Amino acid sequence: MKAWFADGVFRTVLRNAGYLVSGKLAGAIFSLVAFACAGRALTPAVFGVLMVVNSYAQTAGGLAKFQTWQFIVREATPALHHGDGARANDVIRFAFGLDIASGLIGMIGAMAVLPWLAGRVGIDGATLPLALIYCTLVPTMSSATATGTLRVLDRFDLIAGQQVVTPVIRAGGALLSYLADLGFVGFAVTWYVSDLVGDLVLWIYAVCELRRRGMLNALKPGLFGTARRLPGAWGFVWTTNAAHSVYAAWGPLSNLVVAGILGPVAAGLYKIASTLLDSAAKPADLLRRGYYPEIMRLDPRERRPWLLGVRTGLLAGGAGLVIVLLVLVGGKPLIALVFGRKYLEAYDLLKLMAVSLVVAMAFFPLESLLYMAHRQTAALVAQMVAVIAYLALLAGLTHTFGLEGAGIAYLAGSVAVALCMLVPTLGAYRRRATLRWSVPA
Repeated sequence: MKAWFADGVFRTVLRNAGYLVSGKLAGAIFSLVAFACAGRALTPAVFGVLMVVNSYAQTAGGLAKFQTWQFIVREATPALHHGDGARANDVIRFAFGLDIASGLIGMIGAMAVLPWLAGRVGIDGATLPLALIYCTLVPTMSSATATGTLRVLDRFDLIAGQQVVTPVIRAGGALLSYLADLGFVGFAVTWYVSDLVGDLVLWIYAVCELRRRGMLNALKPGLFGTARRLPGAWGFVWTTNAAHSVYAAWGPLSNLVVAGILGPVAAGLYKIASTLLDSAAKPADLLRRGYYPEIMRLDPRERRPWLLGVRTGLLAGGAGLVIVLLVLVGGKPLIALVFGRKYLEAYDLLKLMAVSLVVAMAFFPLESLLYMAHRQTAALVAQMVAVIAYLALLAGLTHTFGLEGAGIAYLAGSVAVALCMLVPTLGAYRRRATLRWSVPA
C-alpha cells in the first residue's frame, strides 16, 4: 500500500475523488431530507407516481445522451497535454452541438411517447400534464459537455460544489411542500426546479472556467463541419451512446419495469432501495470520474495504467465490503427513520441488492481501461449483452417472485456486467504492445 500511494497519479485519482465525495456526502444528507418529506407527506401510491415521473424523464435523458463527456476526456485531455488548444476547442464544440441536437430530439420523443405509455406505468390523466412538463428537462439531463469540460480542466472542486446544489434546493422545496401540505404538485415542482437549477449551475461553472482560460470559442456548437477535423469522432460517440444509453437508463428503466408489472407502490419501494444503494455506491463512481482523465494522460502500452486500474479496483472493492456491512446493519432503521415504517418492505429488497456493491465497485476501472485501449466497441457489446440479460431477468423474476425477484435480478445484472467487461479487458491487456496513445495528429 505504501508503494501505491507513492504513485503520483494514484494520489491524484484519490484527491479528485475526495473532492467529489465531499460534495456527494453533503448532497446525500439533503437528498434523504427530501425523500423523507415526500415519503411521509404522500401515500405510498402517490409517492410511487412521483418516482415514476422522475424516472421517465431520466430514462429519456439516458437514452438520448451521447456520453459526450467520455469523448471530451478521451480526446481533449491528450490535446491539452500536448499544447493543441485548437483541437481541444473542436472537441468541446462538437460535443456541445451533439448535446443540443440529441437533447431536443430526446425531449420531443419523450413527450410523444408518454401519452401512450402513461397508463401502463401508473400515470393517470390528472398527472399527465405535469409529467409532460417534466420532459422538458431531458435536454439538460442528456447534456454532458459541461461536466466533461470541467474534468478535462481538472476542476473537480467545482463539480463537487455543484453536486450539492440540486439536493439543497430539493430538500428546501420538499420541506416547504411537507409543512404547507402542497401535495403531489408541490413535490413535483420541487423535483423539477432542483434538477433544472442544478444542471444550469454546472453550465455556469463550465462557462466561467472556459472564459478564465480564454477558451470561450469552444462553446460555439459545431457538428458535421467540426467532426471532419476530428477523425473517428462519429464512430466513438455512436458507440458510446449505444453502450451507455441503455446502461445509463438502468435504474430509471428498472423503476418503469417494476411499475408496469407490480404497480406504483412497488415502484416507490424499489426507488427507495435503489436510491440508498446508489448513494452507497457513489465512491466507485467518484473514483471512476477521477480515474478516467488520469489514465488518458498515460501510455496504454505500458503496465502503469493497467496496474493503476487493479489498485483502484481493489481499494474500491474493499470499501464496498465495508459499505455492505453498514447497509445490512443500518438499512432497516434508516428506512424507518427517514421514510416511515410503511416503507420497511424496501429493506428486504435492499439486502438482496446490496451484495452487488462489492462487484460494481471492484470492477469499475474496466470500462475506462477499454476506452483507453480504443476498445469502445468491445465495451458496447459487453454492456449491451449484460443489460439485455438483466432486463430479461428483471421482467421474468419480478413477474414470478415480486420485489424479491427484482432484487435477485439486480444482483445478477451487476455480475453480468462485470464478467462481460472483464473478458475484453484481459484481451486488451495481453495485446497492449499493439495499442496506440491518443495523441493529437
